[in-house]
Amino acid sequence: MDLHRFAENPLITPAQVAASQPDFEAIGTFNAGAALYRDEVILLVRVAERPLARSADDVLYPALNESGALTVRAIRHDDPRYDVRDPRIIRDLHTGAVFLTSMSHLRLARSTDGIHFAIESRPFLTPQIPYEAFGVEDARITLIDGTYWINYSAVSPLGIATGLVSTRDFVQIERHGIILPPANRDVVLFPEKIGGRYWCYHRPMPAYIGDYNIWVAESPDLLHWGNHRVLLRVEADGWEAGRVGGGAPPIRTPEGWLSIYHAADVQDRYCLGAFLTALDDPARIIARSKTPILEPDAPYEAAGFYPNVVFTCGAVVRDEMLTIYYGGADFCIAAASVPIAELVEGLFRGDA
Repeated sequence: MDLHRFAENPLITPAQVAASQPDFEAIGTFNAGAALYRDEVILLVRVAERPLARSADDVLYPALNESGALTVRAIRHDDPRYDVRDPRIIRDLHTGAVFLTSMSHLRLARSTDGIHFAIESRPFLTPQIPYEAFGVEDARITLIDGTYWINYSAVSPLGIATGLVSTRDFVQIERHGIILPPANRDVVLFPEKIGGRYWCYHRPMPAYIGDYNIWVAESPDLLHWGNHRVLLRVEADGWEAGRVGGGAPPIRTPEGWLSIYHAADVQDRYCLGAFLTALDDPARIIARSKTPILEPDAPYEAAGFYPNVVFTCGAVVRDEMLTIYYGGADFCIAAASVPIAELVEGLFRGDA
């Protein structure tokens, strides 16, 4: 099947977003959760910001302190105690501690046509608790019984956990805390109960033994998760050899639950794939793409803050057309579409 990239891509770039803090700049607008709300497409955009440089000799990093206030600290480029070669992180060579050179929050964007977005001037969700000291990232939005449940990566010195908030109107927010501890991310919630239980896919990140695989879990209340088991494993080589992880929340189709996921090879080139699971059993895969449905070929996907990346957190269905909103090179937001029936049919053609 062929996904059609929007001619207007990229749809959102950092130049369109005002920084939320004085003396900060937006350096990335990407990995947006997506949902339909009334007559609009809603995106929850990950906005990565960094402090403006004070000196060419320093690397700055923002974080919440113990009282929850935003602080900015500096480390000299030539300080032998730190590794600053990766522009995204600072690594303490003595303790192994990692600090991020940017901090992310979630910003709301709205569109009636799904192409041209009005971006709100103020953040929708900002870091507030110690588990979010380095930022909140990569939201997924799932509508369940009239409530929009938003899970996200909560990043701190304690690791990457999964947080959960909910809203009915994208104005008032209720926080539900951390639902999965570090190291875990790429959580996608199913939009309805199956067999009387809530379901999710998630991706633990083992430190010493094991691969970055997609797991499945069940819950009575969206807060407490159990019966964890592996669903989709990395491959020995090829485009899924490095890691696999959840993308957009699963979509119900007559043939099964459609999931758009991401995969990376050993060179960290990120692509998108798709699989289908049984309607009555999300732990049983019945069809799967053997080749990527979207690869980082466009200029805004191949070059950016982190090159060769297409990464989705959200998709919407309108008039039988699936639109996937995705981050390009950890820098911008783009979109691609395909008739949903065509995508599902393509998975069944010898790919199961």
